[in-house]
Amino acid sequence: METMTETAEPRARLLSLIDELAVVRGRVTLASGLEADYYLDLRRVTLEHRSAPLVGEVVLDLLGEQGLLHGDGAVDAIGGLTMGADPVATAVMHRSSARGTPLDAFVVRKAAKQYGMGRRVEGPSVEGRRVVALEDTSTTGGSVLEAVEALREAGAIVVAVVVVVDRDTGAKERVEAEAGVPYLAAISIRDLGLD
Repeated sequence: METMTETAEPRARLLSLIDELAVVRGRVTLASGLEADYYLDLRRVTLEHRSAPLVGEVVLDLLGEQGLLHGDGAVDAIGGLTMGADPVATAVMHRSSARGTPLDAFVVRKAAKQYGMGRRVEGPSVEGRRVVALEDTSTTGGSVLEAVEALREAGAIVVAVVVVVDRDTGAKERVEAEAGVPYLAAISIRDLGLD
């Protein structure tokens, strides 16, 4: 017999799992240097067997709502700065194939390799392709802006930035001003009752 959690829509199920698995309450200092009363450890969600597929579903739903899965506005690939974006991109890639709207995934290294191909963006080539830069969660937008810069240097056409959870701390405004692309969030801290 299925439980309510198993039959609820993907977004509602993901919100429940984020609250259960990823919200760590207590005073913490974030990577940005800002302090918060909670920490979102989204890798506890993006790398967990029940929630990872839901992450893929919810991000694809968001892309579909924005007209980025079909027609002239369709994107070809999704990914971001390693490591927060990696499991999200993989989840989206798998779910997109299952839905019949396949997207490639890519990984943006923090620095180009000093050996081999010396690439900063790994995976299928992004040159000339429409891509979405992505992050699991964002406070200042710094990581995803770094990914956007690397993608543009690799010849990609960055059409949007997507985050799974936006902390509502100015990342949207910064990314849209500096990168000149829409900043889309699947979930906000208000959705999680953390505002």
